[in-house]
Amino acid sequence: MNPSFPVLRRLAAARPATTPVGERCEMCADPIAETHQHVVNIEGRQLMCVCRGCYLLFTDSSASLRYRAVPDRYLVFPNVTVGQGEWDALEIPVGLAFFFRNSTLGRTVAFYPGPAGATESELPLDLWSAILERHPEIDILADDTEALLIRMPDRGATSGCLLLPIDACYEFVGRVRMLWRGFDGGRDVHRYIDEFFSAMSARARVAGGPR
Repeated sequence: MNPSFPVLRRLAAARPATTPVGERCEMCADPIAETHQHVVNIEGRQLMCVCRGCYLLFTDSSASLRYRAVPDRYLVFPNVTVGQGEWDALEIPVGLAFFFRNSTLGRTVAFYPGPAGATESELPLDLWSAILERHPEIDILADDTEALLIRMPDRGATSGCLLLPIDACYEFVGRVRMLWRGFDGGRDVHRYIDEFFSAMSARARVAGGPR
């Protein structure tokens, strides 16, 4: 079994970005607000809820630290396209997947949502590298903490490419797992996917555009 697969399943079942009032920082135990920030434990691959003070300790992405703060960056890449042939060659059986660079494994990991949570795809690295060469503007992910969401056109849904914080991705996967019914997920899942993609697209700024 690929070593990152159980990690993805564990993170997919992690708590959402918002937690009940009364939660405490998982580093210093100070109370944290309902809406708070996260850091990733690089060694244990754990997503941790933290206070603002602890979060700021790990925002230097160039430092060699055990923890990394999850950035609050949302970008949309309107000119990025992935052909159906390229997608099929990546061996991803559904039309939506996240891609992030796992610094422990030293490579890009692809995973997609389903009834069991996050399912990893064995990503052919040469084919993924070819996509990055054609679209170098998307090769800007912060290791372990940011992911590319690529959605292919399906059932009339809007396709596109977004850069999202990794905690938003796992919250999405966990929610899909909760809503999944039957063979293809059911109406609620497809509605939620549409709503999530629309909300993230509206929140994102165009890559390379004004801040």
